[in-house]
Amino acid sequence: MVIPQPDDQAANGRRLGRLGGRPPAFDREAYKQRNTVERCINNLKQWRGPVTRYDKTATIYPAGLHLAATFIWSAR
Repeated sequence: MVIPQPDDQAANGRRLGRLGGRPPAFDREAYKQRNTVERCINNLKQWRGPVTRYDKTATIYPAGLHLAATFIWSAR
């Protein structure tokens, strides 16, 4: 569980006991890593080839992903 739960939903979950809602833990480090991964995926979506799968072969598609990731990494 990495997304924080609103207070009103947490109170409802406590009221329902074992049947109610999400687990009570919030892992701040896991949330930071999830944010990083989501931002990376969104950056890769800007590259037309991997998103639309123009490169259909099993060797060209991962190569396009690596190429896009290299350009994104070098631009930072």
